[in-house]
Amino acid sequence: MGSFHRQADLPIFTIICLNRSMSADKQPPAFEPPKPPPSANLGSVEELVNPTFAQRGYIQVYTGDGKGKTTASLGLTFRALGRGWNVLLVLFTKGGDDYGELYAARQLSPQISKQLTIVQAGLDRIVFTHNMKPEDAIEVANGWEIVKRAAFSGKYQMIVMDEANIAIDLGLIPLEEMKDLLRNKPPELELVLTGRRAHPDIIELAHLVSEIRPIKHYWDIGVKARKGIEY
Repeated sequence: MGSFHRQADLPIFTIICLNRSMSADKQPPAFEPPKPPPSANLGSVEELVNPTFAQRGYIQVYTGDGKGKTTASLGLTFRALGRGWNVLLVLFTKGGDDYGELYAARQLSPQISKQLTIVQAGLDRIVFTHNMKPEDAIEVANGWEIVKRAAFSGKYQMIVMDEANIAIDLGLIPLEEMKDLLRNKPPELELVLTGRRAHPDIIELAHLVSEIRPIKHYWDIGVKARKGIEY
């Protein structure tokens, strides 16, 4: 797995360039996560509230139709980096360069830049059921393989899967594979999933679920997406 620096003259994050020319019959090989010992399971209720388990990694889900799901995950990413964590941020169904978070990441300090890996696993457009193409499936599948391998690499303390819920809902990430990852993840690894329409099985496996509801939004009065706020 290689890396590509978009602006070599700046200290930036590592960004994985997925192979957009890969054909559907050249998908990455299926990955089987190792089975952890019983002690590596999600833990009992007593363990989850016991302060001595501060080093245990949990599963967080941010879903709902309101604004703020990706924003919440970016805040977690920034906070974790500040504590010295290595973070993998995978942007499912999101390609292109015109995101404020990518511009900001390019300006990080050299030390923080070493801790952050960003993978864009999507094309430069919004994906819906009616406009999905084979290329969308290839992009997401490649990003998903990276997540599964990274989860058991020992390199990362946190993996953020932005829009993973949408990718599951669209059938681009197999639900059962995601459930296997959540059940068998290393006990110290924090996993974060964002996106609308989180599957009930994912909600059941998560330790924290926040549903963001659109009580009020300035889009309703015609305000368009703004640089620095929406992207």
